[in-house]
Amino acid sequence: MKHEMGSVEVICGSMFCGKTEELIRRLRRARIAKQHVQVFKPFIDHRYNHNKVTSHSGIDLDALPVDSSQEILNTLDPSTTVIGIDEVQFFDEEILDIVEKLVEKGLRVIVTGLDMDFRGEPFGCMPQLMALAEKVDKLQAICMVCGGPASRTQRLVNGKPAHYDEPIVVVGAQEMYEARCRQHHEVPRD
Repeated sequence: MKHEMGSVEVICGSMFCGKTEELIRRLRRARIAKQHVQVFKPFIDHRYNHNKVTSHSGIDLDALPVDSSQEILNTLDPSTTVIGIDEVQFFDEEILDIVEKLVEKGLRVIVTGLDMDFRGEPFGCMPQLMALAEKVDKLQAICMVCGGPASRTQRLVNGKPAHYDEPIVVVGAQEMYEARCRQHHEVPRD
């Protein structure tokens, strides 16, 4: 059953805040409601299982890894009513147009992504998606320094904060990243 109007839901926050877990929860509920769900992830995200979206806590859901946002449209099943896209910040700029096209078809589109990169700056398409969305949920993790609410992702290189000039995209998990609050997030520039 198609929705009368399409919509965009954004689940964002730092690493380890539960974005993928929340995506999986919403998609499982959609399936319980007898909606046809398709799940996509960027091909470069191979941290756990290539053909699944997997939370850091280990829950997962089958997903199709794609090289480009256009592949989402190209592999769209006509019976699909709900689309899940994990790690949307890693997609090319065309993802904004693709999401709009999906919404115009009456689909519910749920995306997850880091709203800020390791520098604490807006990440890729996320600001635009958050502005276009009908619903935005920004989740928080736990700061690994003080135990308070964390909204930032700290990249570590040999156990020390990554320098500002490091590449933006480096796929990794606990071995390279930790959640930090604003006070304990560090990005050296010298």
